[in-house]
Amino acid sequence: VQLQASGGGLVQAGGSLRLSCAASGLTFTKYVMGWFRQAPGKERELVATISWSGVSIHYADSVMGRFAVSRDNAKNTLYLLMNSLKPEDTAVYYCAANPTTWDNVLITTNQYAYWGRGTLVTVSS
Repeated sequence: VQLQASGGGLVQAGGSLRLSCAASGLTFTKYVMGWFRQAPGKERELVATISWSGVSIHYADSVMGRFAVSRDNAKNTLYLLMNSLKPEDTAVYYCAANPTTWDNVLITTNQYAYWGRGTLVTVSS
């Protein structure tokens, strides 16, 4: 399984970015997907998670109403649209995957078996 995140960069506060995560080596529809982030000196934390069908979604409180997670199962790709970005959103963003037999979401880092390398998002004030 390989996960390749892209789309990070430098953006001003209030701006938007869309992250993508291209997945390969797996049957994408058999995996729950998640976005996590890790800021310097902090633990990795959940941003959003989405079930294989896209029906079930969970967001961290800190991004609720600003970020939107989605997936295109035909393209084996996970997305994260980030709006109204704040300096505190600055972090390395990782996509993660875990096989599942249920249409569920997973919210902790230790529930995911596969991780991408991450893409850096920097929000300037």
